[in-house]
Amino acid sequence: MDSTTYGMPYILEDKTGELTGSDFIDINDRLRLRLRCTAQAPTHTAYMIHNVTHGHEREVSRALVALAFGPDNSLGTIIFESRSPVAMSEYLRRVSLLGSSKSRKFLASDGEEYQWSWRSTKGHEWTCTGQNQRLVASYSLKVVGEPDYISSSGCVLTIDEAYPHLAVEILATLTIMRHIVAHNL
Repeated sequence: MDSTTYGMPYILEDKTGELTGSDFIDINDRLRLRLRCTAQAPTHTAYMIHNVTHGHEREVSRALVALAFGPDNSLGTIIFESRSPVAMSEYLRRVSLLGSSKSRKFLASDGEEYQWSWRSTKGHEWTCTGQNQRLVASYSLKVVGEPDYISSSGCVLTIDEAYPHLAVEILATLTIMRHIVAHNL
């Protein structure tokens, strides 16, 4: 990732808007992540996340995160490079035992806890907050009535400029959260 400070967040265009795979490309070309479905069968579905940012060519060949969902789209495991597999339900925990599955928290590699919430903020499909409810990331759908874009879904993942080191974890957890909603888990 480019270490240049722009005073603006990473605004990653979600090229397809699909859970089955997409490229997430910063409009300032500071960061490029690729989500790809690598296996899809009744017994499991697997996704890989790669950093395809210019200058990270060695990372393209290896996945930084693997997401493995179980039978009937159930939650499976998440595997970060150089770490042991963890059950998605343990890594991305419900905020409260009786609470919605659409609000979950995770402990990131920086030792801090972050929380994803669905439709909790106007204009955002998903929001990820950190300590003191600071907005760390959000995912927004294309605005209704906006014309179609060439080679873009109109969906956007925005990551606060202070958190590029968590971009892969943010995309991985967002993908799990979107999967939970898509499959009503």
